[in-house]
Amino acid sequence: MTVAMACFAVEDMFLKSAMQEVSVGLALMVFGLGGMAVFLIWARLRKEPLFHPAIFTRPLLLRSASEVLGRLFYTLAFALAPLSLVSAILQATPLVVALGAVVFFGEVVGWRRWMAIALGFVGVLMILRPGTDAFTATSIFAVLGMLGFAGRDLATRASPPSMSNVQLGVYGFVMLVVAGAIMVAVTGLGPLPGPRASVELALAVVIGVLAYASLTASMRVGAVAVTVPFRYTRLVFAMILGILVFGERPDLMTWAGSAVIVASGLYTLYRSQRGKKPAGSGALTP
Repeated sequence: MTVAMACFAVEDMFLKSAMQEVSVGLALMVFGLGGMAVFLIWARLRKEPLFHPAIFTRPLLLRSASEVLGRLFYTLAFALAPLSLVSAILQATPLVVALGAVVFFGEVVGWRRWMAIALGFVGVLMILRPGTDAFTATSIFAVLGMLGFAGRDLATRASPPSMSNVQLGVYGFVMLVVAGAIMVAVTGLGPLPGPRASVELALAVVIGVLAYASLTASMRVGAVAVTVPFRYTRLVFAMILGILVFGERPDLMTWAGSAVIVASGLYTLYRSQRGKKPAGSGALTP
């Protein structure tokens, strides 16, 4: 899980750097096509069919729409706003998933978890600081991207178990191409990538696939209660890369808000695992 989170942070770093030269839409399309090609080859090596009838079911259609919205807004966010700030807001995704599980799956949440979820959203507000001079409108893209990813996770949970992770990976990267095409239609294609941006996009594809594979392995092999908390290491890696590569300097409120989000997320996970012990194990798809 830690390797996966480190790779996701490095993937974001390369994409953010490449988007200093190429448009967001073009970067998303190239990244999506590269990842899709890798997963298509992977599916063929596993002799898995590329088409699964479940892609037209409601959960998969919702997952696809959420993937498009999540990726589009999240990519816009870290292209325009500090990587450390965007990654901090992204850490609230498990809290939104926990809230969505109550609304859509009828899960029972006690008052302690409700308090932890509410506190996590307070942490998001500490980072955003709406109504103050520190507020930046581009950070709203990070919130919208986080909501899109939460919707994707909830829809993935409801997806048919007959679909493999490789097939989901193919369709996920297809949605990145769709998100990029939407952005290109709005803003135009922009300049083609030069040598530096081409290398960065290629590295983003390779590292992104490694991140997905590592994430899948951790969720299948490790105990959920042990592995899932390490998702928050992504914030650590993103903060380090933002400071070292892009010269970002997160202020005290950003650090404090990040700590509040991580603490509330860990507590929410702890309470949910305690509640599952009598009935067996299970977890939301990351």
